[in-house]
Amino acid sequence: MAIFKAVKVSESVYWVGAIDWNIREFHGYTTHHGSTYNAYLILADKPTLIDTVKAPFKSELLERISSVINPKDIAYIVSNHTEMDHSGCLSEIIQAVQPEKVFASVMGAKALKQHFTLPQEIIPLKTGDELSLGNKTLAFTETRMLHWPDSMFSYLKEERLLFSQDGFGMHLASEERFADELDKGVLDYEFATYFANILLPYTNLITALLDKIKSAGPAIDIIAPDHGPIWRRDLTLILDKYRTWSEQKPTRKAVVLYDTMWHSTERMARAVEEGLHEGGAQVKVMSMAAVHRSDIAYEILDAGALVVGSPTLNNNIFPTMADVLTYLKGLRPKNLVGAAFGSYGWSGESASQLQDILKEMKVEIVTEPVKSQYVPNEGVLAQCHDLGLKVANRLKEVAV
Repeated sequence: MAIFKAVKVSESVYWVGAIDWNIREFHGYTTHHGSTYNAYLILADKPTLIDTVKAPFKSELLERISSVINPKDIAYIVSNHTEMDHSGCLSEIIQAVQPEKVFASVMGAKALKQHFTLPQEIIPLKTGDELSLGNKTLAFTETRMLHWPDSMFSYLKEERLLFSQDGFGMHLASEERFADELDKGVLDYEFATYFANILLPYTNLITALLDKIKSAGPAIDIIAPDHGPIWRRDLTLILDKYRTWSEQKPTRKAVVLYDTMWHSTERMARAVEEGLHEGGAQVKVMSMAAVHRSDIAYEILDAGALVVGSPTLNNNIFPTMADVLTYLKGLRPKNLVGAAFGSYGWSGESASQLQDILKEMKVEIVTEPVKSQYVPNEGVLAQCHDLGLKVANRLKEVAV
């Protein structure tokens, strides 16, 4: 008897993926609620497998497929994304299934050859190509850099179902396969966290894709991503969220991010917080001693300001601040204003270094950094309060 069984998604599509309850780190961010590696089986005249799973979960994939059909009956395999959490067992699945053909995007076909020694050739697909499954048809769109060069969408025409690889996904382990079956609070958090930590650098491409879907794209009833739950209701809502996050219009929210050695920088951060609050900003204060870099990315997603503080250690910013700001710089958030502050004992480079990083991130600098030698006195704390007030006032001018 099969322990792991397929879950019916639509008339001819079954989810045959795997659930990873234990993963807690992915691409540098914390996956608080685990993840799934989604693969899909289309029962057509030519049975077709869409994607595979992370290598350790190969047997779970095969067992779910076997609950519906003999795996050797699969005629085609389509790889929408070559990243190892989706292609890790592809070579072994090809050997076990021996399909007639294996497909990937143009860039995917190249990448898979570099990833693996494959038992058969990969047939490249480009935007506009279609594949007949006999009584069903798949249409393909290359979505390069969403979020890898090989990324591709596959669309099952007859059932208006979009296999969206990492697009519209999230890291969330659950036995429920559909988004409308899950707690909305957890769902909203993980949906936003995934976008902030994975897709934020590609917002210009996402906006263009959304415009294409809106103007001339196919009708979509179901979105089946490669991570997390499947969407079958409120599709307009999730598309609208992607557009809002992609545009990153500044809000009245300010994130104050800092770390501290002997609480001097912490005192400065709290004074900045009070100035921001007095100026009408919604404030989120985050210490790197208490939060993870991925939590910062989540908060930045709907913020209008980033204010950063650090002590000076060995003539540099504190290591945790270097870590998180390198991470944020790679995510390329847009339309932020901000400022920097810091404490020091004898050299005092940190505040200026923080400001330089903000400039590299294209953050609009509202005012010059505030520095405190050793413990901040009342005058320095007043300067910090004023810094926060100036940032809040600038937010009033730019926020929507």
